[in-house]
Amino acid sequence: MIRGRFRAAWRPGLLAILTLALASVPMWAPRFWIYIATQALIFAIFAMSLDFLLGYAGLPSFGHAAFYGVGAYACALLALRQVDGLIPLLVVGAAAGALIAAPIGALSLRTTGIYFLMLTLAFGQMLWGLAVNWTSLTRGTDGLIGIPRPTLAGLDALNISLYERGPFFFLCLVVAILTFLLLEMLARSPFGKTLEGIRDNERRMRALGYPSFRYRLAAFVIAGSIAGIAGSLAAMSNGYATPDLLYWTVSGLALVAVVVGGARSLVGPVLGAFAVLFGQLGLSTYVPRWELILGSLFIAFVLFVPRGLVGLVRRA
Repeated sequence: MIRGRFRAAWRPGLLAILTLALASVPMWAPRFWIYIATQALIFAIFAMSLDFLLGYAGLPSFGHAAFYGVGAYACALLALRQVDGLIPLLVVGAAAGALIAAPIGALSLRTTGIYFLMLTLAFGQMLWGLAVNWTSLTRGTDGLIGIPRPTLAGLDALNISLYERGPFFFLCLVVAILTFLLLEMLARSPFGKTLEGIRDNERRMRALGYPSFRYRLAAFVIAGSIAGIAGSLAAMSNGYATPDLLYWTVSGLALVAVVVGGARSLVGPVLGAFAVLFGQLGLSTYVPRWELILGSLFIAFVLFVPRGLVGLVRRA
């Protein structure tokens, strides 16, 4: 009985500790580390969207960065046209991610397994090539630069600017929390349980009358929309949108974050995003061949800690 209560209580406790720890960052961290933590929060939102697709729907996408990059470009194009409201910029990023995800998902979901993974990778690389070559719109490899930070009603009266690292960090934290709550609600809903059933035994779910293709397409579009929101925040934070955001290595890094943190948990990708981003920063600073070490750590997690950091917490 006591062990069962502890198992039921570990997750809310971990969430509370994680939220409080993140909220305290601007109070003690230097400006550089606030910026890195902001990037990690944005990457955590992106990783959560991939975890919803991989962990709950069973769809290992390697082209997920396409929606991330498209959201960034959509936000950049709107912001450069003097639209500086936060809500419109986030909405256009989400809408762009969803609009691109719908046709890609409709075609890719007609295959499964490695074929699905390769199709998503191919579509992602096609969009990357489009971003590189459509210079009249995307300015090629230089990308769109000079993207202003958004404005939010009420902050001016309080003399708070999103150009400061602290307020923008809190904005990303709020968006990350709302994203987590939304995906958690979807995962616990009948929609999420049906996705899990399709993931585990699609043939049986079809026999029961569930249209598996529609459910998976809906999950694909939802994940693409949230990736677009993360891309919008990335464009606002960095002040630019470049083709690198659509490249397949970004999808690979998000996949590493999901595996390191632990799939099917939503908390795991957040932990994994911070671990991977800070690990990448530390290794790239002190080790010339840091990619080899990061890849070795990823392999070690797959072999020896298959449930990720969340699995370690549960075991403890």
